Amino acid sequence: MLALDALGNPVRRDILQLLQAQPMAVGSIAEHFPISRPAVSRHLRVLREAGLITVTAQGRENLYALQIDGFAQAQGWLEGFWDEALMRYVLVTENTAQSAVQASVETP
Repeated sequence: MLALDALGNPVRRDILQLLQAQPMAVGSIAEHFPISRPAVSRHLRVLREAGLITVTAQGRENLYALQIDGFAQAQGWLEGFWDEALMRYVLVTENTAQSAVQASVETP
């Protein structure tokens, strides 16, 4: 899942936090980081390709904003993963509990 790969980078997570407040142009975003504007643009491209942000032309600038649908898809994937893990955990604990009860009954 591209969204999870994109979220693996701390700079990209920080960019997303900035965009929570409002849409921003690349220059405004770059002012918050000790990296070059082209590097920020590359991070924005990764976030856009992952479906986590959108870009809209406004005059001579491109404004970047959060794309909620991308986060919802990532959340859905994580919830499905969590549901599967939880189900396996329940099965293990039930089987362990049953084995313990059997062992105590069989012990003279």
